[in-house]
Amino acid sequence: MIRCMCLVQAGQTPDAKQVPLQNLLNDFSERAFGQPADIIWTKVPAQSGYTAGKPSTSSIVSMTAAKPIAQETRVDLLGELCDIWMGETGCSLNEIVAVINDPKPN
Repeated sequence: MIRCMCLVQAGQTPDAKQVPLQNLLNDFSERAFGQPADIIWTKVPAQSGYTAGKPSTSSIVSMTAAKPIAQETRVDLLGELCDIWMGETGCSLNEIVAVINDPKPN
C-alpha cells in the first residue's frame, strides 16, 4: 500500500467530501504506483493553524511512491494530485502543499 497523509484544517474538508476524495486519491495511487492508498487523515483543530496571522486554509497531501521516480514524472504526478485535490475541495493551488516522496532506501 502507498502511504498517503492528508492534513486539513478543521471544517475545511467536510466529511461528505472525504469519501469521494479518498476514492479519487486511491484511484490516483493505483494508476501512478500500481498499489492502493493507505490514507491517514489529520485534522488541525480550529484556530490552531495560522498563515500570515490569519486562520490557515492550507492542506497538505503527502504520498510515498513504491519506487524512486524521475523528477519529470514527479512533476506530472504532483500536477495531477493537485488537480484532484482542488477539484474535490474547491481550494486554490496556493492552499495545497503536495508531496510525492521516494521510498526510503533499505
